[in-house]
Amino acid sequence: MKNKVCLFVAFLFIAGVFYGANLQQKNAKKEKMWVEKSPKEQIVSTNYKDVRIKKFPIAVQCWTFRKFSFFETLDKVKELGVFYLQPYPGQKLGGEAVPLSRFDHNMSEDQIKQVKQKLKEYGIRLVSYGVVYFENNEESMRKVFDFARKMGIRTIVTEPRYDDFSLIERMVKKYNINIAIHNHPDPTKYAHPETVLKRVKGLDERIGSCADTGHWMRTGVNPVEALRMLKGRIIDVHLKDLNEFGIKDAVDVPFGQGKANIKSILAELTQQNFPGYLAIEYENPNEVDNPSPSIKKGIEYIKSITYYQDYEEILRRSYRRYSKHGWNHYGPGYFELDEKTGVLKGHGGMGLFWYSVKKYKDFILELDFKCADKYTNSGIFIRVPDMPKNNDYIYHSFEIQINDSGKGVHKTAAVYDAEPPNADAFKESGEWNHLKIVLKGKNIQVELNSVGVLDWDAEPRGKVKDFANEGYIGLQNHDSRSPAYFKNIFIKELK
Repeated sequence: MKNKVCLFVAFLFIAGVFYGANLQQKNAKKEKMWVEKSPKEQIVSTNYKDVRIKKFPIAVQCWTFRKFSFFETLDKVKELGVFYLQPYPGQKLGGEAVPLSRFDHNMSEDQIKQVKQKLKEYGIRLVSYGVVYFENNEESMRKVFDFARKMGIRTIVTEPRYDDFSLIERMVKKYNINIAIHNHPDPTKYAHPETVLKRVKGLDERIGSCADTGHWMRTGVNPVEALRMLKGRIIDVHLKDLNEFGIKDAVDVPFGQGKANIKSILAELTQQNFPGYLAIEYENPNEVDNPSPSIKKGIEYIKSITYYQDYEEILRRSYRRYSKHGWNHYGPGYFELDEKTGVLKGHGGMGLFWYSVKKYKDFILELDFKCADKYTNSGIFIRVPDMPKNNDYIYHSFEIQINDSGKGVHKTAAVYDAEPPNADAFKESGEWNHLKIVLKGKNIQVELNSVGVLDWDAEPRGKVKDFANEGYIGLQNHDSRSPAYFKNIFIKELK
């Protein structure tokens, strides 16, 4: 009997060990699941179908042209139609420099002067620098930061070998220059995005990630999921598309032809309102002598999926902050701008926040708006003929109405007091709506949340006595109790 009991106890012990190990393996797999999903599988959990991809400025990482000198790279980049550059330390300088001279932060004053002159001639600007390494001491860091300041570089890309970023943060605050931590593939220190996130947590917002999509793929990390994890901390992007996922020897291919899912990457960056550059770093060793044809194909693909490719954003952002530059306000009240998110909030009323940079004739205007509640009353004025000096402008321009509780010609998407919308397409109060206004000649078309709600050949009617063939764009603030909010204001002129 004792033997049977012992055998039973032994069985339970072995079963428990096996179950525990199996459970631990399952949990470990569950924790890594976000990494192991391929870029194509990721779309199942995130719907980017309705994201209107913004136009991101494109730069070239000079490593792409590592077989050429820095000055030869300027020719290559200009031929691509790109005017932003991310140099790396160690590239042969070329030109009239000493044959063995290299581009880096140790260049002489004469060499720096020569580089600046060439950049000016080509109309090319250096926007970032790296990957560069420096020691965790002030002398080593200052040399790189001083060089960046001298060259007008806003971002330093690095991979610190140490965990204490306190000195880095101090230098970032002193110089107002970003630090972007780059990721090489496993087994390097920052191969996984959670490592970067852990290191920058609680630090100045100008310290974040240089997101290398290709190296994430080589490590087996889904680029879109990694970007989502690093939201708010992405300073720079090394954009790559590879022929394989999870394979260390995978090679670069033109954007859209690989397995990175570039469209979802750009959609995620759009949703995050990413303020930086897409730095193209094309590393295919089989094309090192002539990577330009593949880069051209990739740039064309980016243009083809960029919704706002031919638009101008007229509420502009510079160095991670939006501003009201170019906008004026007439009348009572004002619009409050969140400089980080680019959201305008109306206060007081009734006034007009108008874009004074130029008059527009025929155009497509697109923007997002939301209402504080169903009583929110606002509007978008188009073709305001002259600088507003009194309220007379309302009789000589069109107002596309925002008023969900209104009826007929006073309802959201109506041409106020003149032509009603033919359908209700606005969302619940508190949700963002997308408005598209097309004005060509006398014809006004309005789409609300992708639904065509108005198509009207304009004529003097209601409050509108007459209208000009060109004019200013304006947003109306009405009252503080039920304010209107606006963001993502884009315009495309029609020829």
